Amino acid sequence: MASHPPNYDDRFTPPLRYEDGNTNSLGSNLDSKQDPYEHYDEKPEIGDSKQADVGSSSYGLNRGFSSRSSASTTMTRAGADATRDEPHFPEPDTSSNNPFASSLAPQIEVGDSKDALVGAKANPARSSRYQDLEYSDPYAQTRAGALPPTKGSGPVGKFFNVARYPLEQRIENKKRGIGIQDRPYVVYLLSAAMLGVIIYELVANAKQQGSPISLKPVINPMLGPSGSALINLGARFPPCMKTVQDVPLSTPIACMNNTENPISQICTVEDLCGFGGIPAGKEPNQWFRFIVPIFLHAGIIHFLLNMFAQMSLSAQIEREMGSGGFLLVYFAAGIFGNVLGGNFSLVGVPSVGASGAIFGTLAVTWVDLFAHWRYHYRPVRKLLFMTLELAIGVAIGFIPYVDNFAHLGGFLMGLLVGTFFYPVISETKRHKWFMWIFRLAALPVAIVLFVLLLRNFYTSDPYAACKGCRYLSCIPSAANNRCQGTGMF
Repeated sequence: MASHPPNYDDRFTPPLRYEDGNTNSLGSNLDSKQDPYEHYDEKPEIGDSKQADVGSSSYGLNRGFSSRSSASTTMTRAGADATRDEPHFPEPDTSSNNPFASSLAPQIEVGDSKDALVGAKANPARSSRYQDLEYSDPYAQTRAGALPPTKGSGPVGKFFNVARYPLEQRIENKKRGIGIQDRPYVVYLLSAAMLGVIIYELVANAKQQGSPISLKPVINPMLGPSGSALINLGARFPPCMKTVQDVPLSTPIACMNNTENPISQICTVEDLCGFGGIPAGKEPNQWFRFIVPIFLHAGIIHFLLNMFAQMSLSAQIEREMGSGGFLLVYFAAGIFGNVLGGNFSLVGVPSVGASGAIFGTLAVTWVDLFAHWRYHYRPVRKLLFMTLELAIGVAIGFIPYVDNFAHLGGFLMGLLVGTFFYPVISETKRHKWFMWIFRLAALPVAIVLFVLLLRNFYTSDPYAACKGCRYLSCIPSAANNRCQGTGMF
């Protein structure tokens, strides 16, 4: 029967046997001739050069070594003097009975010095010896780009992100909010362009009225230029885009330099349309006013609110969709919002802003939520917050100088185009087929809506298609019903 293992000191610093028979165990006398292995069943043979391969962590934790592993850690009689100054440690007990298994500790190769131990501890990410430590990255293998992209996906697969990375990694990236690209380059460019445009607006108004902000005859609550200046700069204004019976080109309107009330500087609608004017004998057809207003803003407050939403919400959507899909959603939503507003808003009120495009990116978050319901943290609560966010955005649309139709139209088009272009993760064939059915249905609906509303806009009376739609963007009052007439200021 084997005897008990050596005492604590002997286990902590195993004995070294030298040519003269002395040992250097703690608590033992070097002059003693006692055999340090006399309590073991087996004694190492002379010439056995097996050394301990144990990490610094297991050295401090694993103290329940077996007698066999302790007995095997000895030095050769011939080579003891060469390594007399370096202690060697026994192998840890890797049996299931040991709660501190050596797999929990970092492993050090034979021959490593104590300096290497310290360096490895200070730089765990640099050494492959440190595994499963408490401070290691548990997502090292699921980080975006950790696994190589799958090959043979083709341009369509890469665009929809269906084969860019393995399914497991795409699911993990979705849970962690990692998109298919790192930075929203399009959002950065759009925001920089809009910053330059708002500065140009304020400078243009300062040249005309002597102040960058319109204060007379009407104060712009958004702290921006006058309505006449916005029309001249490219706001959506139906009388400059088509023939409006109630607002012909000869209709008098305040000039950009007017600062008095009643108006002293009178111009015509044709004068303010700008961009080379309306050719003689031709009907107004400045169709580009469906696009240009996306880059214009009613004032500093309007600009800051939109940029906050664009740099946060829209930027994340671009990371998830990629720049190509994001561009399509952004401009489709922005243009359609202006088309819808041109049909049913008051014809005499100019409209500007990127709100329609931003509401389109907001709609994409709804597509993401319903398509990836199981991957979102507390999806019901998230749905409630998104509903509240949408309600607040619609309520803001009733404020003067803000077009609610741009918000609603942008959101609707964002749902349709986002459904088609948003990269959806499908774990089952059933989910994949459902998504493609929705995609193939959404794209034709979006095209049909564009065609119908554009045709309706160029009719003589677009209001005839929906008499009460104007109340979605204005609140009537008994004293001054803004929802009637042309809304001319």
